[in-house]
This record gives sequence, C-alpha cells and structure tokens, in this order.
Amino acid sequence: MRFLKYPIIPVGLQQIRNLAVMSGNLDYKSAKSVHDFEAKSIKGEDVPLEKYKGHVLLIVNVASKCGLTATNYKELNELYDQFAESHGLRILAFPCNQFNGQEPGDSDEICSFADRQKVKFDLFEKIDVNGETTHPLWKYLKKEKGGTLGNFIKWNFTKFIVDKDGKVVERHGPNVDPSSLAKNLEKYF
Repeated sequence: MRFLKYPIIPVGLQQIRNLAVMSGNLDYKSAKSVHDFEAKSIKGEDVPLEKYKGHVLLIVNVASKCGLTATNYKELNELYDQFAESHGLRILAFPCNQFNGQEPGDSDEICSFADRQKVKFDLFEKIDVNGETTHPLWKYLKKEKGGTLGNFIKWNFTKFIVDKDGKVVERHGPNVDPSSLAKNLEKYF
C-alpha cells in the first residue's frame, strides 16, 4: 500500500472563494510592492500592476452614489490633467459597494457613470476593501499604511500614494480632497 506524501485536506466553499480572490496575486504578506499584484480592469481584463513601474500612483476606492463623489471625481480628473502627462501620475480607481451600498451597479453601469464624469484615469472592477474577500492589493495597502483607528478602510475615497518603486508612502482619509494632495504627489515625481 502506498501512502500519500501530503495529506488530503477537505476544502470548503469559503476556502475556494479565498483562492479565487487570490488568483494571480502573491500572498499580500510576502509582496514587496504594489507591482507584485494584478487586478481586473473594469472591462474584465487582467492588469499586472508592474505596468505602473516608474509611475507615482494614487490608488483610491470609489463609489458613484456617495456624498463625496462629485468632489472626488472632479478633483481626481483635475489631478490627472495636471500630472499624468507632465509627471507620469497614474490614478487607479477601485469601485467598492461596502459602504452603505453606494456603488450598487455592475461594470457596465459603473462605466456609464465614469463616462458621464469624463473619467480619464484607470478604472478597475468592483472589489471589497474590507473583510474576508478583500482584494489582496488592498490587504497590502492597509498593511503598509494602517489607519488612525485601525487598518480597515473606513469609507469611500480612501487614498494611497505609491512611489515610483511601488512602495506605499502615504494614506489619506475620505475627508481629504484630491486637490489638496498635489503638493504631496510632487514630492515623489
């Protein structure tokens, strides 16, 4: 009789879901930078974040039906216009429906909203930023720059600044308007 070298461990539904969330990404604890991750674009395409090497990033969780939406989308567009071409700024926006259901739409509805806002920056598929199904990139962001009252994301429009090497250098809460981050971003160009 032959014995298996490794024991067979039953896999539950939650473990399968966790594997699906981790698909294509390193374990966030062993990642060296945001460049080690990938995410799905709003169109469902795999995007290796290593494509952003050499760019300063502003990574933000967004929602279309939040009281902060109008100001944040307007000012994120303005930052993009001000710094994308001249300094290589890239803005990565991740829709999230975890805060009062303020991003209820599917990818097509989110795209329609973004088109009406004349969004020029990179938009990704809707994800979770807290809880068991948190996207690995967001686990990494929170690990690298914890929040004031805990490492969880407290609301829509939490912003992370990432330097050209993919290191998380700053975290800003939802109450910080994107336009006020111009001087912070300039330190990393």
